[in-house]
Amino acid sequence: MSDPDQQVELEAAVLKRLLHHLQTHPDVQNIELMNLADFCRNCLAKWYLAAAEEKNITLDYDQAREFVYGMPYREWKEKHQQEATPEQLALFELKRSQKKHR
Repeated sequence: MSDPDQQVELEAAVLKRLLHHLQTHPDVQNIELMNLADFCRNCLAKWYLAAAEEKNITLDYDQAREFVYGMPYREWKEKHQQEATPEQLALFELKRSQKKHR
């Protein structure tokens, strides 16, 4: 693709679709995303915040999480977050320790 503006528009549309998908599938837990894809909703919020900082846009982490979650994080947690299973936690810790040794 040669048009940078079109590229940005497509990237924005894809992000919007991804966020909508995650917001309409709250049953998919962050730990599952971390274990399968090595990122979660909180990672997206951190990336969004970092992009804002690069552009000198004033934003805080709570605002970034609300953008990603589609509601305040505290509300999402109360409504949707489930307790991680011992298996999920073990896999998460295993992957985390493997990263440290790379």
